[in-house]
Amino acid sequence: MKRDSNLSFLDVAHSNWGEIKSHRYDAAILPWGAIEPHNFHLPYLTDCILSYEIAVDSANLAFEKSGTKNMVMPPVYFGSQNPGQWNLPFCIHTNTETQKAILSDIIDSLYVQGLRKMVIVNGHGGNSFKSIVRDLAKVYPDFFIVVANWYDFIPTTDYFEEFPDEHAGEQETSVMLYYHPEWVKLENAGEGNARLWPVNELNKKTGWAPRNWSYTTRDTGIGNPKKSTGEKGGRYAKAVIERIAELLIELNSLDLKTD
Repeated sequence: MKRDSNLSFLDVAHSNWGEIKSHRYDAAILPWGAIEPHNFHLPYLTDCILSYEIAVDSANLAFEKSGTKNMVMPPVYFGSQNPGQWNLPFCIHTNTETQKAILSDIIDSLYVQGLRKMVIVNGHGGNSFKSIVRDLAKVYPDFFIVVANWYDFIPTTDYFEEFPDEHAGEQETSVMLYYHPEWVKLENAGEGNARLWPVNELNKKTGWAPRNWSYTTRDTGIGNPKKSTGEKGGRYAKAVIERIAELLIELNSLDLKTD
């Protein structure tokens, strides 16, 4: 996707010191993903790529709408994985303690620099930040952290056709086709069929347990990507970006001392 190069100062990966020191930033945006297989047709870094692209577009839109300046950080690549994924080549599982340490170090650095607000744009369903954010709120009570899972706050039924769609299915594939069609090998994709739990109450969500990925899916995907298109992905991504941009604009006006 083409972007206005004049807005590069909102993306730290493509900014220089001369650009950054000329601006005051309202918040940091931290894309977070994982390193894991995504069926046979998407890159291992899909979660990082999409969370980063959506974060940059959201920052740009928020600036265009209101002038609020949010710096997009480079994505964090280390996510939490299920049993049955750990043994797959180069799939990296990161312990919760490690994720907490990474986020703590980032916030500690930003805090010293004067920032007090952050939005984590999460692209990996295995990541859960609630307990970590609560712990950090004790250490940094005046640092406000918001977590936005880009893939789950816009109903997918209005945009896509194939369900269930959890991993490397029509949703992720379409959004990747929108941003980086050159990295999608749709002709190689498996159908993303998923086995149900042998314990039916787990299928009915009475309880939760981590799924063994090697039992659940043969191609590492859950959801059929065959009907994916860049047009579908673009419509969905733009709806997501609009919402995150509004979040950034409202967050800019939040007075942490009184609100």
